Amino acid sequence: MATPDQKSPNVLLQNLCCRILGRSEADVAQQFQFAVRVIGGNFAPTVERDEFLVAEKIKKDVFIRQRREADAALFSELHRKLHSQGVLKNAWSVLYLLLNLSEDPRKQQASKVSGYASLFAQPLPRDAHSTPYYHARPQTLPLHYQDRSTQAAPSAGSLGSSGISSISMCGLSGPTPAPQPLLPGQSHQGPGVGDGLRQQLGSRLAWTISTGQPSSQTPTSKGIPNSLSRNTSRSRRDGDTSGIMEITEAALVRDLLYVFQGIDGKHIKMSSTEDGYKVEGKANLNKSVRDTAIRLSELGWLHNKIRKYTDQRSLDRSFGLVGQSFCAALHQELTEYYRLLSVLHSQLQLEDDQGVNVGLESGLTLRRLLVWTYDPKIRLKTLAALVDYCQGRKGGELASSVHAYTKTGDPYMRSLAQHILSLVSHPVLSFLYRWIYDGELEDTYHEFFVASDPTVKADRLWHDKYTLRTSMIPSFITTDQSRKVLLIGKSINFLHQVCHDQTPTTKMIAVAKSSESPRDAADLFTDLENAFQGKIDAAYFETSKYLLDVLNKKYSLLDHMQAMRRYLLLGQGDFIRHLMDLLKPELVRPATTLYQHNLTGILETAVRATNAQFDSPEILRRLDVRLLEVSPGDTGWDVFSLDYHVDGPIATVFTRECMGHYLRVFNFLWRAKRMEYVLTDIRKGHMCNARLLRSMPEFSGVLHQCHILASEMVHFIHQMQYYITFEVLECSWDELWSRVRRAQDLDHIIAAHEAFLDTLTSRCLLDSSSRVLLNQLRAVFDQIIELQNTQDAIYRAALEELQRRLQFEEKKKQRESEGQWGVTATEEEEENRRIREFQESIPKMCSQLRILTHFYQGIVQQFLVSLTASPDESLQFLSFRLDFNEHYKAREPRLRVSLGSRGRRSSHT
Repeated sequence: MATPDQKSPNVLLQNLCCRILGRSEADVAQQFQFAVRVIGGNFAPTVERDEFLVAEKIKKDVFIRQRREADAALFSELHRKLHSQGVLKNAWSVLYLLLNLSEDPRKQQASKVSGYASLFAQPLPRDAHSTPYYHARPQTLPLHYQDRSTQAAPSAGSLGSSGISSISMCGLSGPTPAPQPLLPGQSHQGPGVGDGLRQQLGSRLAWTISTGQPSSQTPTSKGIPNSLSRNTSRSRRDGDTSGIMEITEAALVRDLLYVFQGIDGKHIKMSSTEDGYKVEGKANLNKSVRDTAIRLSELGWLHNKIRKYTDQRSLDRSFGLVGQSFCAALHQELTEYYRLLSVLHSQLQLEDDQGVNVGLESGLTLRRLLVWTYDPKIRLKTLAALVDYCQGRKGGELASSVHAYTKTGDPYMRSLAQHILSLVSHPVLSFLYRWIYDGELEDTYHEFFVASDPTVKADRLWHDKYTLRTSMIPSFITTDQSRKVLLIGKSINFLHQVCHDQTPTTKMIAVAKSSESPRDAADLFTDLENAFQGKIDAAYFETSKYLLDVLNKKYSLLDHMQAMRRYLLLGQGDFIRHLMDLLKPELVRPATTLYQHNLTGILETAVRATNAQFDSPEILRRLDVRLLEVSPGDTGWDVFSLDYHVDGPIATVFTRECMGHYLRVFNFLWRAKRMEYVLTDIRKGHMCNARLLRSMPEFSGVLHQCHILASEMVHFIHQMQYYITFEVLECSWDELWSRVRRAQDLDHIIAAHEAFLDTLTSRCLLDSSSRVLLNQLRAVFDQIIELQNTQDAIYRAALEELQRRLQFEEKKKQRESEGQWGVTATEEEEENRRIREFQESIPKMCSQLRILTHFYQGIVQQFLVSLTASPDESLQFLSFRLDFNEHYKAREPRLRVSLGSRGRRSSHT
């Protein structure tokens, strides 16, 4: 039987080293000391402690693959008995050791002894580190060396100093080196149950034996450096006094816990020049440990960045409710971060209170800090990026910035951004719901995308008081939604303040108010296209429908619109004609001699004498006469205008600018109507005077010229009236009426009405681009007035001559009846002289008519050329109708070319 000394772990371990290396005990002293360090070190594989899985792995890899089913069954039976007796406390460790020993890399070598040298040249595997992901390391062998809590002696010859206490901790906390092939020709595999370690125990023990370094030196390769210990700090052994000091990992961990809160530690401090935390240069740290500490200290820098933003903005009242919600969200995230730090502090305090040995399996290490702070670091990075992106933003613009971070593909960052967005958007949704359900806007810090101007009066409430702040529209609200939100609140205020309708909004909108909690906001963002859109649409349609009903039924908006068409756009034909007949004696007088009350009386007479009397009294009450500004030489025709008084809610549609457009269009239509009226009088004069002047055959040429010129003018005016009445007024009115009938809100009606007036203005040649055409048309109108004046003068002269001739013949017959000579020689000579003078004046009249015709045709010719050059097709077709017989085309080459090219283009289209 072996003696107790021969069964001690020390002797067994030394025998194992001698057996592996094939050397004597004196030759393996260095290897034995290193083996003691490895066994006493804090190494454990990163595999889960599952005894059953390891046993199954042994059966599969060792027995079944070698077709040793009987041995596998025997192994299962022995393992069952061993497990039931409970003799071993670390059965998993034993099985795991057996599994690794069974995978002997020496079988790949030609010779057992020659294979050991290459085996010891391999580094320790990657999964031998001090921070297992699932369980604590296995119990260390009960070696009777100096306790880990005591400080090691500096002597290199002492077994204790080269044992457990001198094991470096860099490999425990530094970055894990890149995985290396475990044996030549064998690739690295990830950690797993049974195959996490692909090397023998010898590869763990013989890591640096082949390097030939003495045991007292510190290894500096990829393995385990000796720059610091987990629990101790000692001086350099060479007695260096240059100020370089050794730092324990516990001290680094304690410093980092302070750095995480933005507080400088003893060895890690904030560098203002490099804007980051730095480890003191005199600290004797391995590069990997230093890099790990700097990586961890980044949390402190991120914390400071976020905390600085919240501290500055929390005191800024002008930052608004949305900004304060953003700060509150950041504070909430920092609170969760502080909770983690408190847990880490408690763990560190527990280790200090109960002793180091208690915390070996679950103590704080740099590697564990890296793992535990991985998720918080991602959250802090996301928050810091948000802080940078949201600098200088507030209100809806700030909510848009946060919403932009929800578009990331990282689900972790997206959930964080959505959580912050639900808090940040809570004030925005509060503003929105109060606006669309109550019409109230309490936006002290100008954060909401609806802006109000308190200086605007009630008559301009719809147009100017409420507007959209485009920059404050959150990106999760579309432009159409924001427009509807504006219209909803604006409609409610318009009903209350302008229509004096105090109906509660609960009766207008049959939709319950939405809850305004952040949880509801978060749920709302998940269904923006359905839930949120549904609420906005429901409120929009209900409010707009109610407003249009009030305007149409209570304030007769459509009736007033039709009244504008009948009176200001001359749609009531019998009334306009009778009014002209009654006004003619007054309007031919100078404009300075007119009195508005006289004209108003004539207007009332015209109303009572025509179908206008059947209109609503409310409409007739608003109809009135207006005199324009008088210029020198103006007659009543130049300054007369009808007016229509609007006030209250209908003034929102018929604004002052719209009424100005109506006034311009009325003046144009009134002047064109007057031309038609003048030409009608000219034709009447032709018909009446033609018979009277038959006794004056020398006057027939003048009458013929007047008739020809008047016919040309009648054709021109009729074509213009057809264009204005049917192609402009009727077509535009039909489009307006159909759009008004389809309108969903008041803005649609206003837009349709403004488009109608714009069409009238442009197609009636009243816009700036048609100024040349308008001037030419007015020149044509002036020629018509000139013809009327010339013809009246000619007819007066002819009728006076005819009257004198009739009087002369009557006097002659009277004398003959009395038995006297009809005339004397003197009277006959005087009569003949007068007749000769009249006949001599006839060529002058013909010349005057020819000049008038020449000017008229020249102006019409220029007008036609301008029409053919117009981009409006209706004006081009008007030029075809005006020159239906191509009279002007034959006289004007430019017109001929233009008409031909226009005709060809029209035929192609």
